Amino acid sequence: MAQSIHETNGEQASPSPVAYFFTIVRLSIVFIILCGMIYPLASTALAQVLMPAQANGSLLKNSDGKVVGSALIGQKFSDQAWFQSRVSSIEYKAEASGSNNYGPSNPDMLQRTKDFIAQWKLDNPGIPASQLPVDLVTNSGSGLDPHITPAAALVQIPRISQLTGIPADTLQALVTKQTEGRDLGLFGEKRVNVLKLNLALSELTRGTL
Repeated sequence: MAQSIHETNGEQASPSPVAYFFTIVRLSIVFIILCGMIYPLASTALAQVLMPAQANGSLLKNSDGKVVGSALIGQKFSDQAWFQSRVSSIEYKAEASGSNNYGPSNPDMLQRTKDFIAQWKLDNPGIPASQLPVDLVTNSGSGLDPHITPAAALVQIPRISQLTGIPADTLQALVTKQTEGRDLGLFGEKRVNVLKLNLALSELTRGTL
């Protein structure tokens, strides 16, 4: 009688804790294989086929075939004969991406700017500090920005022309050629990738980075 009543009410016995455990284990194994192995391998293979350069870090090579950096990460050029990047408070260390978020009245920020301007006057005696584009004296949000404005590249031409002997109009044409437009013609501003620009400059100077 008890069995018939049980069946009439449509009640069924709940799965045991052991059954729950093995169900969870099986699902975990399935998702580990799908999300931890198949998906990464598939996306990596697809990226290598469709965009291998970007998938491998957008690396740039010099004329000798040596990797000298990435088009995505700025770097410092110690020789004043090269175009200089914007200020980086983290010295372009990719593992330390970020900014100290100094305000315009911060004493350290003001001192850093004064030091940069003083160095600029030494390296570029013919260009007054009043003509300095703001991006050359400011840190980007990540500290890794590989670009400068066309104006920031053009203002360095007198120094580079004097140090390399390359005519100023030739350098200006080089900057114009390396200037990237707005994304989709609408977003962002015109910009120059400093490493790409210096690689193009190395072809004129027959030097290597």
